[in-house]
Amino acid sequence: MNSTLLTVGRPKAAYIAEGLEDYARRLKPHGGCELAWVKSVRAAKGLADASVMAEEGRRLLTRLEPRDVLWTLDRQGAPWSSEEWARQLDHAQQSGTRRLVVMIGGPLGLAPALLARAQRRVSLGPPTLPHELAALVALEQLYRAHAILAGSPYHK
Repeated sequence: MNSTLLTVGRPKAAYIAEGLEDYARRLKPHGGCELAWVKSVRAAKGLADASVMAEEGRRLLTRLEPRDVLWTLDRQGAPWSSEEWARQLDHAQQSGTRRLVVMIGGPLGLAPALLARAQRRVSLGPPTLPHELAALVALEQLYRAHAILAGSPYHK
């Protein structure tokens, strides 16, 4: 099963970009993980947050294929332990999923249409994280889930 981490905007912090690349490399033996992004919408004066989210949502939707399984990061989502990430990943693999897309919105979050399209909505917990850092944590959890399923000592 292939994976894609799809975010709004490229990471600006070098340490985040390096971390994402590192985990993407680590995921190669597990089917790989493409790092993909769409351009963020610059919030102009007078442009409503809902309009920004809708346009970013439109851009994200164009990157999805109909058969993709979509997990979104959303503060209203279910908080998953690492073991739950592994259970959900195993379920997706056993279901014949060809591509799993883990999606992270911009600073305003994700448009309602994307949240409705998602098969799973995941929360990284109560603290608010910068979306770039949330992307790194999500990719590490995806790698950890693969490690758990493979019985790797990484998880210990």
